[in-house]
Amino acid sequence: MTTFEEQATVHAFRDDALGEHDAVGLADAIRRGEVGAAEAARDAAERVRAVEARLHAVQVHVDAPAHTTGSGGVLAGVPTFVKDNTDYLGLPTGHGSAAFTPKAARRHAPFARQFLSSGVTVLGKTRLPEFGFSPSTEYEGAEPVRNPWNTGYSAGGSSGGSAALVAAGAVPIAHANDGGGSIRIPAACCGLVGLKPTRGRVVANAQSRQLPLDLVSDGIVSRSVRDSAAFLAAAETYWRNPKLPPVGLVEGPSERRLRIGFLLDSPNGVRSDTATRAAVTQTVATLERLGHTVEPVALDLDPRFTEDFLTYWGLLSFLLGVTGRTLGADFDRHHMDGLSQGLRDMYVKKWQRTPGVLRRLKRTREAYAASFRGLDLVLSPVLAHTTPPIGHLSPSVAYPTLIERILAYVAFTPVNNVVGTPSISVPAASATENGLPIGVMFSGRPGSERTLLEVAFALEADQPFRRIQD
Repeated sequence: MTTFEEQATVHAFRDDALGEHDAVGLADAIRRGEVGAAEAARDAAERVRAVEARLHAVQVHVDAPAHTTGSGGVLAGVPTFVKDNTDYLGLPTGHGSAAFTPKAARRHAPFARQFLSSGVTVLGKTRLPEFGFSPSTEYEGAEPVRNPWNTGYSAGGSSGGSAALVAAGAVPIAHANDGGGSIRIPAACCGLVGLKPTRGRVVANAQSRQLPLDLVSDGIVSRSVRDSAAFLAAAETYWRNPKLPPVGLVEGPSERRLRIGFLLDSPNGVRSDTATRAAVTQTVATLERLGHTVEPVALDLDPRFTEDFLTYWGLLSFLLGVTGRTLGADFDRHHMDGLSQGLRDMYVKKWQRTPGVLRRLKRTREAYAASFRGLDLVLSPVLAHTTPPIGHLSPSVAYPTLIERILAYVAFTPVNNVVGTPSISVPAASATENGLPIGVMFSGRPGSERTLLEVAFALEADQPFRRIQD
């Protein structure tokens, strides 16, 4: 049972070097000499300590980070964290798993280098559910990551630790990545902006390139649209994929009026709950008032899409079980959590379907492209229902019940990972009855991050996002 102590709002905003700055604002203050990078890192570390006992968002905290001087990138000196499924030189990479003992990484992962090129100061690593498989950052035998808006509820997953720290004001931005919704889901749960870039927009890690279908894109979670825009522009300065149109720095709404499709219920037949539907319809009304044309749209996916995605998910768990000793010599797949083992066992029974699953998943891009004919973007919920309480999606729940709950919750985000298209979660104007945020999602064609950011800027300007400190 959740105690009164657990059901609380937790934030770290105070009168210090970070103040109420977002990352762009803090970087500007550092650049002007109003705040020192070392001072910002120190105060961020104090903020983390102030909330960590309640949120449990941090996996590793660095005692002495290397501070920037304010001249090494557009976000120089901004304190941040890296998600614990990405190698960072000298820090262990645990992937949220109790199945092995992680060792210190010998080098930065490719994306970590791209992230650092923006000038950020890394204070440590954030927690994720085992191997990023769950949409809620919970564990067997360990404290879950809690939502700072109401600590009796999930912070989402798999980038739940990053989202909790940013929403609580401990740091302005944090690294996140997304293989089925793992940037957008915690952003929706915690009232943040979460942009999943187009496949190939940022540098890929070695593991992603080895998969038969690369689902994962790296990025950040942020409290403002301009922080997400600034990060993407900085990433593009470090490396730009010549196969994609450049994004550049997006600084506000566009005057261009868009044609936007919307859907309330998932293509896989899952019906959204009342609060989620209301958040989308309210967003539709706002878009129309701003001059955009909004109309219902159908996304006609193969009826087997959900089962195929689940099978591929199981393949990933199976491969981890087979290759786990590359993570640690003591890796024992029998110590993987209930969700990971359930996915693996399910796949072992269906492995013969793998070629057909891969063919159909790759063909999803055709149905996705067809749904965009005549449209610039598609608006939908991020999730089929509002943020669940801690325990609802725990890996301790029996697998058949747990996977049924997950599929009834994560009903919109995976298609963008399969197709490789960009998608952004932004906070809706409305909230749940108990004050938790609700996210809405815009999806676009490959390379359309600029349009996604422009419409997000427009919504933020029309009605600023709710602040936890208020």
